[in-house]
Amino acid sequence: MPLELVTIPCLSDNYAYLVHDSESGRTAVVDVPEAAPILAALQDRHWQLSDIWITHHHGDHIDGIPELRAATGAMVVGAAADAHRLPPLDLALPEEGALTFGRHAVETFPVPGHTVGHIAYHIPDAHLAFTGDSLMSAGCGRLFEGTPAQMWASLSRLAALHPDTLVCSGHEYTASNIRFALTLEPANPALISRSQRVAAAREQGRPTVPVTLSEELATNPFLRASLAELKSAVGLPTATDAEVFAEIRARKDRF
Repeated sequence: MPLELVTIPCLSDNYAYLVHDSESGRTAVVDVPEAAPILAALQDRHWQLSDIWITHHHGDHIDGIPELRAATGAMVVGAAADAHRLPPLDLALPEEGALTFGRHAVETFPVPGHTVGHIAYHIPDAHLAFTGDSLMSAGCGRLFEGTPAQMWASLSRLAALHPDTLVCSGHEYTASNIRFALTLEPANPALISRSQRVAAAREQGRPTVPVTLSEELATNPFLRASLAELKSAVGLPTATDAEVFAEIRARKDRF
């Protein structure tokens, strides 16, 4: 049976995600910016929350966990390496982890850059990846703790997933990310088309996430730092991929 995915707006521009396995009855939530919208979505669907999966320690991803845990008794899962700054974990994951979710295997792996303890959750047979603030819609997270080399390695690992993978990221930043991307690739037809679709979605109040990895590969400049056209666009035609990524990130920080 396919998994059901629900995108839940939280706070001003955050997202949480519900993943429901109808066969086993298990339901997971990825990140908990606040509890109330998640509890409402569960009640609307008559689902019982079984798992809380944390991508990283920032408050806008974990502040609702105590209330949600108290209301549901769900198991809290996160990275062992970051346990000292996460809510109490029922399951502390090693650097390369694995979960079972009904009959579905869930891979977990480090994606440092935004924070050093950030992890991603990947469900291969469902083509779902929960990337938090690492790979984001048309962008990537700001480097608060990690280095450009770390983030480039993280993005490269995510970029190697199946192109049909749905990238489920943590914020509604797509429109601003695309405005920046167009400064680098103003003639990219896929980017121009995506810009129009994103504008229409936001005008109608619809989320712009999740998005397929294939679309990210065609339009996200942070995934395209290895391409000759991006290297030329930032004036670094002979630089390494990581150096070009660092330049793109620095430009976005100033944008």
